[in-house]
Amino acid sequence: MALLVQKFGGTSVGSVARIKAVAQRIAASKELGHELVIVVSAMGKTTDDLTHLAQAISNKPPQRELDMLLATGEQVSIALLSIALNELGLTAVSMTGSQVGIVTESSHGRARILEVRTDRLNARLNEGHIVVVAGFQGTSLSSGGTAEITTLGRGGSDTSAVALATALNAEACEIYTDVPGVLTTDPRHVSQAQLMKTISCDEMLELASLGAAVLHPRAVEIARNYGVKLIVRSSWSEDPGTTLTSNDGRPLGREGLELGKPVDGVELVEGQAVIGLSHVPDKPGIAAHLFETLSHGGVNVDLIIQATHEGKSNDITFTIGESELTKAKTLCESLLNSLGGELSTQKGMSKLSISGAGIMGRPGIAASLFETISRAGVNLRLIATSEVKVSCVIDSTIGSKALRAVSETFELNDTQIKINPTIMGSGEPEVRGVAMDKDQAQLSVRQVPDKPGTASALCSALAEAGISLDAIVQSERQHKDGSRDISFTLKRVDRNQADKTLAPLLAQWPGAHLEEGPQITRISAVGAGMPATVGTAARMFRSLANETINIEMIATSEIRTSCVVAEADGIAALRAVHNAFGLGNN
Repeated sequence: MALLVQKFGGTSVGSVARIKAVAQRIAASKELGHELVIVVSAMGKTTDDLTHLAQAISNKPPQRELDMLLATGEQVSIALLSIALNELGLTAVSMTGSQVGIVTESSHGRARILEVRTDRLNARLNEGHIVVVAGFQGTSLSSGGTAEITTLGRGGSDTSAVALATALNAEACEIYTDVPGVLTTDPRHVSQAQLMKTISCDEMLELASLGAAVLHPRAVEIARNYGVKLIVRSSWSEDPGTTLTSNDGRPLGREGLELGKPVDGVELVEGQAVIGLSHVPDKPGIAAHLFETLSHGGVNVDLIIQATHEGKSNDITFTIGESELTKAKTLCESLLNSLGGELSTQKGMSKLSISGAGIMGRPGIAASLFETISRAGVNLRLIATSEVKVSCVIDSTIGSKALRAVSETFELNDTQIKINPTIMGSGEPEVRGVAMDKDQAQLSVRQVPDKPGTASALCSALAEAGISLDAIVQSERQHKDGSRDISFTLKRVDRNQADKTLAPLLAQWPGAHLEEGPQITRISAVGAGMPATVGTAARMFRSLANETINIEMIATSEIRTSCVVAEADGIAALRAVHNAFGLGNN
């Protein structure tokens, strides 16, 4: 039968009774003839309890000693589970991350996995053992050559499990948890949330980065990159759960299992046009009205950007195919006659995009893209970001030059470069899930120079401080001196550090200053069918307008549409968008 890697989380092994129940479940899999590697987390809230013990002694304990301490939690779990399995008459052996051959960077607290040396693990499997592995941990070599215990950070046991499945070429990696699988949204806020039978790794990466906690993004990245079949199931039922799908994946390279090239593709879409509406009223329903008008007129919109408002007006910018510019312009002019505002259009544009797993989670990637484009003397007209794609709209006359430069920067080969690719997503759901992220702060850099290198400088400064941006939006409106505003969202915990980091840079730009937005929540719809479906954004915006929820910012990418709303409107917005796409009716 198959070799399976099965992971059980902290709640699944939270007590002796639950450990015995997990052992029975594992025994049933063994009776089917499977070879089994079992990865477990620490029992219940053990990791939190150990952290609190350390903090009771020191406000800032050494990270090495924290790793030494926290790694003991999983060792308790693996020993108890192995005892329970042996009590059932099965041959089981427990192994720490070090013993099983998980080799990591020399970085404590959030180390990435370099390789899994499987010799000892395979030897135990060949002897007929069930191998029970401590998740969340590995080992590295210090500068003196001594092995050091390291931990992988939040979601580390998921990461351990998928890495082991990759190294062992397992049939599947099954993640057992306290929910039935991946749901269309958070059931704590939307009781009608439904189980998804399947979801692509790209869609899951977007949802995981937006706050869906069922899987950690690093685990999904590994599954996507190496083509691992990943299944999320309930520890308490026999239901099949949710299967994550991916392409064939790439072979393991020399650069490290988790340190492979994060950018695996670049594409150039030519024949694009940009339409900008500035000084439109800042009130609920404006975005819905605009994009419903375009949708009913048969215009398929690609990227949508709405910057933070200024006074009582707002700016909305979007891209379309150049062939639809005349029709879209007529529709927008008719709308502005009743709403007020100004219209600008620009044709002869191209969209240049890089893609990969978790690229926005690595602060330096977007910065490298913008820096490369800036060195080529190219100004960015629009920026759109997501967890799996970063897109820039640029002048078509230098599109090929920018494409070559970006391909060289990220060391991409000819098979990874696409020009005018076919629109994907036909037959897929336009929206598969909706996520709410309450851990966001909104900042605007006012009056930055409108010239090549500005976005690169901002992102590079933040990247050097280890700060990841979740969305970057460049305003359509220009100030009298020709400068623009750039707004972005980031994790709230990084808010104060961003102030300190950007201060020296802003001092170089006359008039530039940082402005904090209101308390916000980000609501995002994710679906692989979005690129091939007309009107998805309009339906999302209408659902918010119907609840009189105003949209502070809009940022879209290929398979994601995100709206920033006031923090107080977050749950109502989540429910409205979930209902708008019928996700509770399955």
